[in-house]
This record gives sequence, structure tokens and C-alpha cells, in this order.
Amino acid sequence: MASSNSSPSNTSYVCLPCRASYKQAHPASGRGAGRSERSCPRCAGSLIHVGSAFAAPRRRDTAAWRTLSLLLHAGVGFHKDCCGGPGWRPRTPGEARARMAYARRTGEPFSRALVRRDLP
Repeated sequence: MASSNSSPSNTSYVCLPCRASYKQAHPASGRGAGRSERSCPRCAGSLIHVGSAFAAPRRRDTAAWRTLSLLLHAGVGFHKDCCGGPGWRPRTPGEARARMAYARRTGEPFSRALVRRDLP
């Protein structure tokens, strides 16, 4: 029998201030239905739904958490696509800054520029 953490209806939530990630029942699943607002077990703040294809950085990696915060505030999630993963995401502040500068120069939405693997 599979553990509840490996259930296909589980998805990831993060607390940015605590730099913590939690797997919980997906809001659309029977186990997660009706639970739109999730609270962090550490600080009781709101958790952000990031998607089922999310891999959390180490808690001590402050640069990766800053980059994650930028992605989430721009509306970029980590949801599975047709190929199984979320696609490329910047992992460092430098990668994110380069894409934000590109978006400002070209007028491309931040959410689209941030998921570009290569810049033209």
C-alpha cells in the first residue's frame, strides 16, 4: 500500500517566511475538497500552492528561496505538463534577473519570460 505522501492527488504548498514545503491533498481531490486556505504548521501563516512537480530547495539556500519567491509572485507555478514536469525554471537570482530585464526590454509578461530556458 502506498503512503499518503505519494498519492497522485497530493500537491506541494510552501511557506516562504519559514522556507518550508509541505505535501498535502490537492484542493480538487476528495481529500482536499473544501480546503482552499492552508496554514503553515510552523508559523500559522498562509501556504502558497506551488504544484505537484515542485522540488523544494534546501532551507539554508536563501538565494534559491528568493528566486522561488520571485517566481511565485509573478504567477509561475510548478504544475505538471504533458511531458510530466513543469519545464525549466530559474534557480538563481542571476538567471531570474536576466529574464526580468529581457521582459522589461521586450514587453513580454514576466511570467512568460521567467520560464524561458534560453534568451534570444
